[in-house]
Amino acid sequence: MESPLITDRLVIRDWTADDADAAFAIYGSEEVTHWLTPVMDRVGDVAAMRAVLQAWHEAQPNLPPPRGRWAMERRENGQVIGGLAIRLLPPYEEDLELSWQLHPDAWGNGYATEGSQALIRWAFTQDTDELFAVARPNNVRAIATAKRLGMQWVGETTKYYDLRLQVYRIRPGDLDDAPGT
Repeated sequence: MESPLITDRLVIRDWTADDADAAFAIYGSEEVTHWLTPVMDRVGDVAAMRAVLQAWHEAQPNLPPPRGRWAMERRENGQVIGGLAIRLLPPYEEDLELSWQLHPDAWGNGYATEGSQALIRWAFTQDTDELFAVARPNNVRAIATAKRLGMQWVGETTKYYDLRLQVYRIRPGDLDDAPGT
């Protein structure tokens, strides 16, 4: 993405090393990493988080759009409250996964939905026909977010990450402003 995506309340932008403290508050939280797919170990400290962010930052220019990882910050105060990603699902051939991660203090405010909607719309300008979201069956927050995004339930599978996951999909015609809706 060449410039940040701006929503009513959010800025979606590339991660930087300066985001290490805020990112650690997210990816260092057991409440967050417990739900991630694939399972991501909780980042141990700010230095390790800075290294992860540096790796994400270096990889970003080499990923074909719409793939990447982005920080989600509040417009009102610039506070990083979460992350968004679009990446290949296993077996890493063509299915693209949309994922969101929020600091627990930001849960329940609609930020995951708002940020993901902007990212979905952008992704569909990048020759993308569909995006998937996967969630553990008991991750009621992620499943509710997928439904609020207009994603359709596809089924349950162990195809991705060797975990039993609920799979949701969205296509351009599923968007609220699609012709005929």
